[in-house]
Amino acid sequence: MKREQLSEKIRYFLLYQVGAKILWTFEKLIPEYSLIGETAFFEATQFQWSKELETNWHLIRQELEQILKVQEQLPNFQDISPDQGYSTTQDNLWKTYFFYGYGIKVDKNCQRCPETTRLIEQIPGMKTAFFSILLPGKHIPEHRGPYKGVIRCLLGLKIPEPREKCRIRVGEETRHWEEGKCLIFDDSFPHEAWNETDGVRVVLFLDIMRPLRFPLSIINELFLKLITMSPFVQDGYANQRKWDVRLEQVFAAQKDSITPP
Repeated sequence: MKREQLSEKIRYFLLYQVGAKILWTFEKLIPEYSLIGETAFFEATQFQWSKELETNWHLIRQELEQILKVQEQLPNFQDISPDQGYSTTQDNLWKTYFFYGYGIKVDKNCQRCPETTRLIEQIPGMKTAFFSILLPGKHIPEHRGPYKGVIRCLLGLKIPEPREKCRIRVGEETRHWEEGKCLIFDDSFPHEAWNETDGVRVVLFLDIMRPLRFPLSIINELFLKLITMSPFVQDGYANQRKWDVRLEQVFAAQKDSITPP
């Protein structure tokens, strides 16, 4: 057996046999300690930070418009996170622009969007943040998040009409996005999403530590730090660093193209 094949088998075993079983065993305790209940969707009013996002969504949208000028050259979701992308997407219809991944900051991307960065860094327990861009016709099939210790917020930034065709199902409930509004849910419930419009749908995608009672709150924070050190995250960060170089060239070329002679 080649060394690469052996390495991949070991990686798969550690991630999906050992690591996943430990996480799933621990997360069975989370509903009992959750400070926000155990439902598929949460209301934005349950979280103080959501008001700040919704109040300032136009600032985020303005920065997004600059990023969308190079939309076709942005990485696909699976280019950054192949382990997760394997079960959710293999085409070129889900583009990403990462600010944070499991607590690791993508400095260059953040520098291009200072207002967005300022707002997301004010959110207690924010771990992952990126522009999630679904092109027309994209369907993300049913899947579940890897760990119940975070909750997910999707802030609508660019939602094409008809909005009812741009939607997400979590558990048994389906909702559609609205511009300037947060959809907050537990991604450990089975969920799937559609963009069945002719336009591009963009949300600010956030994973945030779930509010828990002590002592599980401390254990949860430790688990999330351990996840950050895992091959699952470190490989994604390595992929992002490669894309940092490409995007630096893309944005430099864009700047040169609009600079007057």
